[in-house]
Amino acid sequence: MESKTPGHPEYGDADGVEVTTGPLGQGIAMTVGMAIAERHLASIYNKPGHEIVDHHTYALCGDGDLMEGVSHEAAALAGTLGLGKLIWLYGRQPHISLDGPTELSYNDDVLERFSAYHWHTQRVADGNDLNAIEAAIEAAKAETGKPSLIAVRTIIGYGSPKAGTNKVHGEALGAADTGGHKEVLRLP
Repeated sequence: MESKTPGHPEYGDADGVEVTTGPLGQGIAMTVGMAIAERHLASIYNKPGHEIVDHHTYALCGDGDLMEGVSHEAAALAGTLGLGKLIWLYGRQPHISLDGPTELSYNDDVLERFSAYHWHTQRVADGNDLNAIEAAIEAAKAETGKPSLIAVRTIIGYGSPKAGTNKVHGEALGAADTGGHKEVLRLP
């Protein structure tokens, strides 16, 4: 409710959105470039006692992002470079994408693949467990030699009558379903 995070960010439309990312894979690949830039700027400008460039780069991604080849090329580069300040939170749906079941087009073991790319990987079993997500982020921040992927089990359209289906992504809920969804989420 009243989220300041747009679903498909466009530069200039919302505060805090620094780039327009285009296709999904390109968007998360762009975060690899941001993490490279952070490391480069830190190497130039940081001096003992004056670490002025010292931040993490975060991305939220899902199956749609990781179905695109560019995301894996970028992920392999991030692992090779050991970009330890790069953290991706991967919303792992229960095997559903916009097109339908992910088994139609994508059934990778994502954590295994990212481990092979030399990433630090973790699982969070419940996307509504904010304490577990916070603990995973802190563990990712503590891993300074590798980028991190945190697979967070989520349910697309959580709380709606169409939850867990591709219909909740591509179709309007309608007034009745929206009302029921708000009840489940205890929203006015």
